[in-house]
Amino acid sequence: MKKIIALALALATICCFFTACGGNADEDKTLTMATNATFPPYEFYEGEKIVGIDAEIAAKIAEKLGMELEIQDTEFGSIIAGVQTGKYDIGMAGMTVTEERLKTVNFSTTYATGVQAIIVPEGSAIKTVDDITPEHKIGVQQDTTGHIYASDSVENGGYGEDAVVPFNKGTDAVAALVSGKVDCVIIDNEPAKAYVAANDGLVILDTEYVTEDYAICVAKDNEELLEKINTALEGLIADGTVEEIVNKYISAE
Repeated sequence: MKKIIALALALATICCFFTACGGNADEDKTLTMATNATFPPYEFYEGEKIVGIDAEIAAKIAEKLGMELEIQDTEFGSIIAGVQTGKYDIGMAGMTVTEERLKTVNFSTTYATGVQAIIVPEGSAIKTVDDITPEHKIGVQQDTTGHIYASDSVENGGYGEDAVVPFNKGTDAVAALVSGKVDCVIIDNEPAKAYVAANDGLVILDTEYVTEDYAICVAKDNEELLEKINTALEGLIADGTVEEIVNKYISAE
């Protein structure tokens, strides 16, 4: 009886070992991407599926790495913390490289250039970026670079925290603009086009607020993954795949 019990325990241990190994193997084959899917054309919902420039580029990277892509939609402000703690492997959400963000995560090679645009109601007294003052109420998506830049001090080119009204989603900021709760919205130019197209009476100013580069964020302690992503991404840039994906969503003007 003792021998039977010992054998059963041994078999159970072996099964547990292989089960655990199998679980880790599955995890290793999945590339988890955190995004905020309210940022067309980089990430947005098409039915129940998240699509867009970032989603397609990430899928191509995962394919090159022999992995399955899993996209998780979350608040923009929680992406970096999630990547930093290992909850997500990467963050892609039209994310700009900044000195502050580089303190907590690493960034890949740049894959796209973005422009922070300004949306105003038709007939607004704000005609150019120079017309915005700290007395205006400026809508932004929380924790984006538009938020960071606009809430900086006047001496540093911003308008001060009191002038800025942050929202969890860009759509919420635009809704506040439509209802007159803010005077303008600072947000990436491509989502701005979509928001203006969906809301009558809004226009984008000809003068841009700032130009910036987008990249993929990876945890500081995951240099191996960062190297693999850069190798895959640089290959996709070199063979024209990234340009093809961007052009699919953003027509040349």
